Amino acid sequence: MPFLSETLSRVKPSPTIAVTNKARELKDAGKDVIGLGAGEPDFDTPANIKAAGIRAIEEGKTKYTAVDGVPELKAAICAKFKRDNNLDYTPAQVSVSGGGKQVLFNALVATLNPGDEVIIPAPYWVSYPDMVLLAGGTPVAIEGKLENAFKITAEQLDAAITPKTKWFIFNSPSNPTGAGYSKAELKALTEVLMKHPHVWVMSDDMYEHLAFDGFEFCTPAEIEPGLYERTLTVNGVSKAYAMTGWRIGYAAGPVELIAAMRKVQSQSTSNPCSISQYATVEALNGPQDFIALNNEAFVRRRNLVVEMLNAAEGITCPTPEGAFYVYPDISGCLGKTSAGGAKIENDEEFATALLEENGVAVVFGAAFGLSPNFRVSYATSDEALKEACTRIQAFCKGLT
Repeated sequence: MPFLSETLSRVKPSPTIAVTNKARELKDAGKDVIGLGAGEPDFDTPANIKAAGIRAIEEGKTKYTAVDGVPELKAAICAKFKRDNNLDYTPAQVSVSGGGKQVLFNALVATLNPGDEVIIPAPYWVSYPDMVLLAGGTPVAIEGKLENAFKITAEQLDAAITPKTKWFIFNSPSNPTGAGYSKAELKALTEVLMKHPHVWVMSDDMYEHLAFDGFEFCTPAEIEPGLYERTLTVNGVSKAYAMTGWRIGYAAGPVELIAAMRKVQSQSTSNPCSISQYATVEALNGPQDFIALNNEAFVRRRNLVVEMLNAAEGITCPTPEGAFYVYPDISGCLGKTSAGGAKIENDEEFATALLEENGVAVVFGAAFGLSPNFRVSYATSDEALKEACTRIQAFCKGLT
């Protein structure tokens, strides 16, 4: 339409949301569909956190708050960073928004100028490049290879940095692969970044607490203190605390950057939900033991999915270190025809046929910048995962 902005024409709707909506539409139409597209834990928000939200309502904490977070929450966030990451921040260095996505968006809008480049390892969360485009920047993808568990190397990062590079976006454990960078691997990346003082680091630590098999989470400013003054460390409560709908994300970084992000938020959404903020205080300060219990379920589900997908003809599925995703390679399925007659030349066609013919909704790999793959979210019941993987096996067996 002629009145829409040119900026909007450069971006596309979120493919993960599109897949989830498509699955919901098919279910509503009576089709038996198992949705593995949404990155949302199936666990309920812990009772103590819900109770804190109820108390906030009953105590009348339902008015406008400071634009980027109430003092109690900023204090809890500072304590969290010290406790979990050995990072010292003051409340003036903390920003709270309506979800992690808004934190990232605020930072990019506040800092990017036309021509600025943002390095993004691929496969990446679908929103990173589009948010860069909306903010006027240029996304630059670095491809993580299957043989390196989808992780980039220091040499790749060094080669991608130019005088125009403004940000490096880092995400570990990763959405969509679940891959986690070891301390040694991250140290190699930070050594490259120390050589390029004009490059800022945006570390998306949303899956910090979803780490398995003894994997030790680490974040760039923790590994390399020299990066502290040019790192925005981003986190939130949606995944580990099963609070996706509460919409709280937060970040800590240099005072000047946080102030700029506050300015953006003051002219867009203003403060995040007051009730959710007080619930998040309890989430961060309260008992954390439920996280380990939830992770036991995630590990069991991960192992189930990895085993069953590797048993499917034409699929190779690595075992990730964290998050609740797997990112199988479908090279062995391409160039074939499904039982329903669909030609499978790429991962989008694979995902479409899988949904239409066998009722399993996954997100195709091209949406994450690396093909031929698809993403499975195993944040759902064991029964649903078994049935979904059985259907995927049947779909692959039917390819000719």
